[in-house]
Amino acid sequence: MINFNSFGQFWTEEDENWLYKKEYVYGINFNTNGGLIGGFTFKYARVINEKMYHSFSVEAVEIKHPKENSVNSFLSGNSFVLKKLNSFYVVRPQYGREIVLFKKAKEKGVQVNWINSIGPAIGILAPYHIQYQYQDNSVKTEPYDPAIHTDLNSIVGRGSFIDGLSKASLEFGGSFKSSVSFEFGTFKKNVTGFEAGFMLDVFANEIPIMYEAQNKSVYTSVFLTIFFGSRK
Repeated sequence: MINFNSFGQFWTEEDENWLYKKEYVYGINFNTNGGLIGGFTFKYARVINEKMYHSFSVEAVEIKHPKENSVNSFLSGNSFVLKKLNSFYVVRPQYGREIVLFKKAKEKGVQVNWINSIGPAIGILAPYHIQYQYQDNSVKTEPYDPAIHTDLNSIVGRGSFIDGLSKASLEFGGSFKSSVSFEFGTFKKNVTGFEAGFMLDVFANEIPIMYEAQNKSVYTSVFLTIFFGSRK
C-alpha cells in the first residue's frame, strides 16, 4: 500500500511503520564566535518523503569579538571586558531542507542528515554597561564611553544584563547554515545527537562591539549543537 502526504510525495506501508512524520528538538550551541555556551536552538522538522524533510528552526546566540578580554577591577576585583562598547545577540529564524544521507535502522544505529537553511538574522545591539567611580567617589552604572571613562583603573565592574537590553537597538541581516547531523534514538519516540557545520551572518551595517578594534558586518563561524527531542 502507498500513502501520500500533502505534498504529493509518498512512502510504502513498510516505511509507514517506522518513518517519523514530525520532529521537535532543542539544542545547546557551541560556536567559534561565542563563549563557553554560544546559545540555544529549537527546530521543528516535517516529512516530505523518506529522503527529505522540511526544517523550521529558531536560534539565539551571542556573537563576541575575538579581541574581548576579561580583566579584574583594580578597585573591587570584579571582572569586566576591557573597552567593550556593545554586546551583540542574534536571533536566526531559518527555513531549510534536511536530506537523509544514511538512514537509521528501525531500533538502533545512527542517521546522518545534510542540512541547508537560510533566513533573516535579527541582531540585538545592547550597550555594554560598566560601574565607574568618579573623582567625587560616586559610582555610576552607565554605557562604556571611551571619551568619558578615560581612567580604566576607575572601573568598578560591569553592569547587569538588563541594563544593556533596556537601551538596545536592532540590526538586520541574513543568515545561512550548512551542516551535518548525527541522530541517535528510537524512531517515532525520541532523538538525541549532535549537529556540526558552518554558519554565515551578513548584516547591513558594521557592528560596533569593541573600541579600538576592527569591527565587521560579516561573521562566519564553525559550530556544534548538542540536541535532544521527540518524534511522532
